[in-house]
Amino acid sequence: MEILQNNARQHAHVPLSAVLLIVCATACFTMVDVSVKHLSQRYPVPLIVWARWGVQALVVLAVLGPRMRGAMLRTRRLPLHLLRAVLLIASSLCFFSALRYLPLADSTALNYTAPIMVTLMAGWVLEERLTRPRWTFVIVGFIGMLLIVRPGNTLLGPAALLALAAAALYAVFQIITRVLAGEPLMVLLAYPSLVGTLLLSLGAPFVPSEGAYPTSDLAAFIGIGVVGSVGHLLFIRAFQRASASAIAPFTYIQLVWSTLAGWLVFGTLPDGWTATGIVVIAGSGIVLMGYERWRASVLQAAPAAVD
Repeated sequence: MEILQNNARQHAHVPLSAVLLIVCATACFTMVDVSVKHLSQRYPVPLIVWARWGVQALVVLAVLGPRMRGAMLRTRRLPLHLLRAVLLIASSLCFFSALRYLPLADSTALNYTAPIMVTLMAGWVLEERLTRPRWTFVIVGFIGMLLIVRPGNTLLGPAALLALAAAALYAVFQIITRVLAGEPLMVLLAYPSLVGTLLLSLGAPFVPSEGAYPTSDLAAFIGIGVVGSVGHLLFIRAFQRASASAIAPFTYIQLVWSTLAGWLVFGTLPDGWTATGIVVIAGSGIVLMGYERWRASVLQAAPAAVD
């Protein structure tokens, strides 16, 4: 009975630190998306993805290489690390392509079917307990997403399909991240950037080149790599501190960031339906966090049962 109580405590508790890490990580990802949307109007998407992960690879090698050397890539689960890296690069290619054609809020909302997939897959693949409040959040979050996107225009286009493909790939990436949660953080950070850079570099000769690049564009290319690296690190930290099904709902906060960025940067004000969808998603996330923290405190206060 005590073991069951400990398991319930583990699944119900969502550490506040993990939620804050997700909030900061999604803010970083939104800044990257804004830069990508600007750059994708003038440059090929594979070049942008190569810059995103190439800069991170340089940062990883510069910071970790002299200290960790071979330990940076040492693992007994190499196939999973390679698969995880390929999934993340493929997801980036699909999502950056969608950003080129779709409004920021629309592409982000479509991509955020990923947390729904993660929550469902966590119960099947990771055998995590999916509580009723989490199921409720999945349903309410999906409704909120539909309020923002309002099917009929973008959902049936090729760009929208790319965003949905990115979501599916990223959901599997998150599940594998949870499976590898016991691996060293720096190994988890190194593989996607190094493997991704290597794969994309093989295709670099076939990508059209602009020759000389303006200084502002070069700064943007470097910026998406640096800011994306910080967001990636924070994201991994969050998944190491809580279960996938518990963390996934809070990643919806990026819908708030993307809507604000669309307004401030691109001059697109959210209409009433979009605002309602944001309130539905954010509100349900806050309610879920409050409930699960309350539930955890009740379990901790309950006396241990004696068989």
